[in-house]
Amino acid sequence: MKPIWSIILLATLTWACGKTETQVPEPYTGPLRVAENVDMLYHEKNQLKIKLVAKTISEFQNGDREFPHGVYLEFYDERGDLQSTLKANEAFYFKEENKWRGRGDVIVVNLQKNQQLNTEELFWKPDTKRIFTEKFVKIKLDQEIIFGTGLDAAQDMSDYEIKKTEGEFIIRD
Repeated sequence: MKPIWSIILLATLTWACGKTETQVPEPYTGPLRVAENVDMLYHEKNQLKIKLVAKTISEFQNGDREFPHGVYLEFYDERGDLQSTLKANEAFYFKEENKWRGRGDVIVVNLQKNQQLNTEELFWKPDTKRIFTEKFVKIKLDQEIIFGTGLDAAQDMSDYEIKKTEGEFIIRD
């Protein structure tokens, strides 16, 4: 009886140890770097152009960046004066397209013209200095509020086009 148990035990051990599969590791897709409490300044020809403030920035392998706790941007003119600001609850930078996306409560303020844009999603292209969205927008001016859906504008809101406009307007001669 002992030899039968020995053969069964040996066969079981051989069978259990004989089939080992090596698993291919899954590639890591998470952030390579994470920075917290960031104040970043962007200069051109020794002139401050943009100030960025973010609680957290996550940078990925392809150069994309995520701002899960929001972003605040200040834009300066050629004299170095603060021209406009942009704030979003969360943001994402698409490196390949050189495009930013802000989501949540997105607010753009032109300080020189006393204008404010509110929307839930906004895109910004730094190379063209344009902002745009297909979402609902609200623009507060000195004496009027304009509502609409879809927007294409200069990043400082100095000129803009609303695709489907609503609201009450004062027409000046």
